[in-house]
Amino acid sequence: MKNSGGKPRAGAVRKSRKGPQVGSGGQGRQALEGKKPTPKAEDRPYHPAGKAKAARERYVAAGGRGKPGEGRGQGSGQGRGRGDTTPRGASGAARRAKSGDESEIVTGRNSVVEALRAHIPASTLYIAARVEMDERVKEILSIATGRGLPILEVMRPELDRLAGRDSVHQGVALKVPPYEYAHPADLLDLTIRKGQTPLFVALDGITDPRNLGAIIRSTAAFGGQGVIVPQRRSVGMTASAWKTSAGAAARTPVAMAANLTQTLKAFKEAGVFVLGLDGGGDVSLPGLSFADRPVVIVVGSEGKGLSRLVTETCDAIVSIPITATTESLNAGIATSVTLYEIAKLRAEAGTK
Repeated sequence: MKNSGGKPRAGAVRKSRKGPQVGSGGQGRQALEGKKPTPKAEDRPYHPAGKAKAARERYVAAGGRGKPGEGRGQGSGQGRGRGDTTPRGASGAARRAKSGDESEIVTGRNSVVEALRAHIPASTLYIAARVEMDERVKEILSIATGRGLPILEVMRPELDRLAGRDSVHQGVALKVPPYEYAHPADLLDLTIRKGQTPLFVALDGITDPRNLGAIIRSTAAFGGQGVIVPQRRSVGMTASAWKTSAGAAARTPVAMAANLTQTLKAFKEAGVFVLGLDGGGDVSLPGLSFADRPVVIVVGSEGKGLSRLVTETCDAIVSIPITATTESLNAGIATSVTLYEIAKLRAEAGTK
């Protein structure tokens, strides 16, 4: 069709291709030869059976005996052994928190006294007027006076404002600079140099500082050497985490990983097992066959659980048997139960 100017109207010209049309079967010679047989489950690296096979091979290569998890369908394994202790390519964050120059307020008598005992750098100690004196307060004042730390006596409303509305300060508060995070590789190297069997906890997507504090406390109680947090989408060491840890944060280092998945892979290369916690895991916690091996436990958020990339990185996904009346466990409680079981099995095996 032509317009009034004698030219074809735009869009009215039908275009046709010359030559035969290529169908879906003619895209390549290999496409006409058919697909290859589907690999067995144990030959697929991301299938639970494939992970179990790889873990068994690592376990045997590291000196394990028998078939780990036999009778429950479990898999376990071990890396290159303790001779190679440097996690090549480990991704860690800067050693200082990314929270600018803002100071943190540590509250509570246990937290403050533990922070002072551990020589955590502090700028000011706040004491409520007419505070009830007990052994902890006396020790706090003694340490602060011995170091020449400024001590300010303030009224309780002012201390309430400093500590925050939801914080129970018990009449004392300590101002400290931003938390100085360790490097994950440094923690692993230090643990192995001390002749200890690595036991770490890594957090994947946990944003509640109270969960972090509880996990730090459990890690310290059951012989863990440190906690690893990702740089993004995760809680950091806040005053609330200090408070919940009941002082354990002064003794248990926290490392920050710029990329949690890459850090876990580096730990695996260094001979550390990566165990994820999930209710639908393929390995049962009781009698965990490789508890005496270097281990990092990864715990996810209560809502979303472990992320996909972290799940694929884990050597095994461990579940805690619970009754049908309980749907799930709090992240801090699940970590505590797992750490207790590992500590118990290590004690039975005589592992440091």
